[in-house]
Amino acid sequence: MTLRRRLLVSTVGLLSFSVMSIVIAAPAQAVSINLPDLTRGEGPTSAIVLLLSLTVLAVAPAILLMTTSFTKIIVVLSITRNALGLQGVPPNQVLTGLAIFLSFFVMAPVLGVMNTDALQPYLDGTLDFGQAFELARVPLEQFMLANTRPEELALMVKISNETPPATPADVSLTTLVPAFILSELRAAFIIGFVVFLPFLIIDMVVSSGLMSVGMIMLPPVLVSLPFKLLLFVLVDGWALIVTSLVNSYA
Repeated sequence: MTLRRRLLVSTVGLLSFSVMSIVIAAPAQAVSINLPDLTRGEGPTSAIVLLLSLTVLAVAPAILLMTTSFTKIIVVLSITRNALGLQGVPPNQVLTGLAIFLSFFVMAPVLGVMNTDALQPYLDGTLDFGQAFELARVPLEQFMLANTRPEELALMVKISNETPPATPADVSLTTLVPAFILSELRAAFIIGFVVFLPFLIIDMVVSSGLMSVGMIMLPPVLVSLPFKLLLFVLVDGWALIVTSLVNSYA
C-alpha cells in the first residue's frame, strides 16, 4: 500500500508540474478593459442598456396581462372555485393556464392588427422600434377604451390632476391602464356575484336542513359540496362562464 501511494503521489506531482510549466511558458494574452468616460457625456453603456432591457423584460409580462382581458377572467374563475367550496381544485396552474388561453382567444383580433401593422414591418426593417411601438399601442388603446367605464376614466383623470382631454382617445396611457383595470375588476365582481348566489342558497338550505334534524356537528359545507357540483355540471357551468366572459368583450 505504501508503494502504491508513493507512485500515486509522484504521478500527481508530475502532472501538476507539467501543467504549471505549460501555463508559465504560454504567452500572456493582452486583455483590454474599456471603461466608459463619464465626463464626456457619452451615451449609455452596454451594461446599462442590458440592465434596462432585463428590467423591461421582467416587467413586460405583468404589463401585458394588466392591459388584456386576463384580469377579469382570472378573478371570475377564482370566485367560481371559491363558490363551489373547492379550495385547491382546479389548481392555480390550471386556472391561470385557462385564463391565459382565454385571453389569447379574446385578444386575437387585437393581436392580429398589432402583428400586421407593427411587428411584421419592424421585423422586415421598414419601421424602427419607436414607430413600431406607436403603431402597436393604437389597437391596444382602442381595446382598453372600449372596455373602460367612463366613470373610472373620469376618476383617474381627476386623481392625476391632468387637464381633462377633449376626447377619451386623448387620455394618456398611464391614466387609461388603471382605469381599465378598475373597470375589469368591477365587471369581474358583478359576474362573480351572479355565480356565487345560487351556491350560497344551496349552502343555506343544507345548513337549515341539518339544523332541523339536529345534525349540528356535521359541517354544512361537506354536505352541500356534492349538490353544488351536481348543479354546476347539470347547467354546464364552465360553458356558461366562458361564454359570458368572451361575450363581454364582443
